[in-house]
Amino acid sequence: MVDVVAFGVAWWLGLYLITRDPTKPTLRRTGAGLLAYALAIVLDGFRPHGTVLGAVHAVLLSLPAVLWTGVLIRLTGVDRWWRTVALPVTVGLAVVAGAVGGAALAVLAVVVLVPLCWGLVRLVRAPVRGTVLVAVLLVGLAAGLLGLGLDVLARTWLLVGIGVDLVALGVFVAVFDGFDEGETLRRDMAHSLLLAGATAVVFGGQVALAMALTGDDGLAPLCYGVVAAAIAVQVLARPLQRAADRVVLPPAMRATRAELREVADALPRRDETLALASLADTEFVRLTRRALSHYGDLGKLVSSPLIALPAIDTRLGEREGAPLERARELKALLREAITRLKPRDGEFGTSEEWRHYNALYFYYVVGLRPYSVRTKLTDPDPVARRALSWFADHVPERTLHNWQAAAARVIAGELRADLR
Repeated sequence: MVDVVAFGVAWWLGLYLITRDPTKPTLRRTGAGLLAYALAIVLDGFRPHGTVLGAVHAVLLSLPAVLWTGVLIRLTGVDRWWRTVALPVTVGLAVVAGAVGGAALAVLAVVVLVPLCWGLVRLVRAPVRGTVLVAVLLVGLAAGLLGLGLDVLARTWLLVGIGVDLVALGVFVAVFDGFDEGETLRRDMAHSLLLAGATAVVFGGQVALAMALTGDDGLAPLCYGVVAAAIAVQVLARPLQRAADRVVLPPAMRATRAELREVADALPRRDETLALASLADTEFVRLTRRALSHYGDLGKLVSSPLIALPAIDTRLGEREGAPLERARELKALLREAITRLKPRDGEFGTSEEWRHYNALYFYYVVGLRPYSVRTKLTDPDPVARRALSWFADHVPERTLHNWQAAAARVIAGELRADLR
């Protein structure tokens, strides 16, 4: 049963981190590594070398370390070589090692762990806040998983050690991301774990009981499958509901349900203990820029600490205001602050005085994505089309980010004026 528990924890953490925000490479890669670890546990008892399963098992053993190397590389800013060289080469080597077995697996372990340790050294030399501990956890997990495949230690002790490391890793990665978003994750993670664990016990426990009563180990694959399905249904409930809504509901009702669902999901992540007046200027600017980046997402704005601004209390008057209403007022407050950055000479300009307004209004309010190949502008507004062409042809992406950061500092100064 230690195997099933370790599998369930890794499966839940992987899905939780990915569904938290699939657009973030750090969460996506960490979660994918945990899912690969979970599947490696399942195949660990069916891994004769020289077979297809042996090759698949070797790939699953090496994938977590490779993906977690990508996490460290992402944090240190060197990402392209990992995507184009390290990932495909290591997966190819893992297939060969799994088919051959023996000493080839030991060589694979060295090839996989060396880049991960190199990423750890980069973080130690130029640390990104809070990431060194995560890096140590990643190295420990990868080494333990590869040790599981090489049979260098007792299986039970390895699974227990890796399980403890997994819990710590999931908590740290999620908390760091929550800090970046200005959220608290204790209640959200506990809620997700409770539902997923209870569902897994209810359904997987029936298969485990049948195995104990009949002594039939052939039901083990079914037990893993039931536990995986039970956890996935709970963690993936929101995207599954969105998919069902797209099939059944008309667009207007679908949008309303999606908005309400996002708000309900965001409520447990609100950090109600954060005192805005006591924040350092850099932290307040970071929260302001994060709120600007979520301008079109009321669910994200609900979890923003900025909905506690005194200016929002003033706008609501005598009403206390539900979180969704406060999020709408925060959105309006940000829109007004952006509008005040606009010069008075026309609707669009490219001079220096226009750069702060252009960087925020067209990117966040209008929703232009000039550097994305998937950008499709259906709005016939000629001003938006001119702006899109100008950004794409004359403004490098890094320059736009710098303008957005500078404009966020201006808006943060305005918002914070009411706190003094």
